[in-house]
Amino acid sequence: MTYATTEITSAEILSDNPVHQRLYFPYEMAAKIISGKVLELGCGWGRGVEKLISNCEHFTGLDKNEPLIKALQEKHPKHYFNTVNLPFLTEFEDNTFDFIVTFQVIEHIQDDHKFLQEAHRVLKPGGKILLTTVNKEYSLSRNPWHIREYKTEELKSLMLKYFKTLDAKGVGGNDKVWEYYAQNKASVNKIMRWDIFNLQHNLPAWILRIPYEILNRFNRNKLLQQSEGLAAEINWDDHYLSEEPEKCIDYFFVATK
Repeated sequence: MTYATTEITSAEILSDNPVHQRLYFPYEMAAKIISGKVLELGCGWGRGVEKLISNCEHFTGLDKNEPLIKALQEKHPKHYFNTVNLPFLTEFEDNTFDFIVTFQVIEHIQDDHKFLQEAHRVLKPGGKILLTTVNKEYSLSRNPWHIREYKTEELKSLMLKYFKTLDAKGVGGNDKVWEYYAQNKASVNKIMRWDIFNLQHNLPAWILRIPYEILNRFNRNKLLQQSEGLAAEINWDDHYLSEEPEKCIDYFFVATK
């Protein structure tokens, strides 16, 4: 099964729709920026691969999931897909790519410094990395799939260690987006009231993943039923690039080598 967890948000499961649309939005924005040789770090099941391919000369997609990579390579034989153990990009020489796209990946990488060092190395001079990740201030609970999450200044400081300029934006949303977020927050808070021993922060991540998946799926299905169609109505263009990343659920940062 391709969409095994709520962390690998499906485009086909209706209760995943608000998250899927928010995660797809950056691909629409990236398509307006990219050209030449493009590398995607963490392409997953290919949420935005076709959009990127249609706007560049050659596309390289990397991910750790071998079945997903195999399926993408078969679907797009003119481009290149391979498995990778991020943050290492030893397959590629210095100054190879015009653009790197990496959406909702860095929070999963143990060595985030090496991740950015390698991205910088394989970019051509003047090349850009387009990066999204969740804003820690808007997380509703601990996500045991994430190694860490960032506050705005933390992510800015980290990226500016390796790139000379940074355009820091966020993924904003209209009233529908924020109404769903408010409903989600209220629902998650009700669930978290049962965590009287603060187990979400005191237990190892691997122990929390199964209960997290069960509760997250339960919560999304509940919101779909209770939101009077709102969850199904949200689309990618209900989002926009915001100049105030600190007030957004996700960051959209563009850094230049």
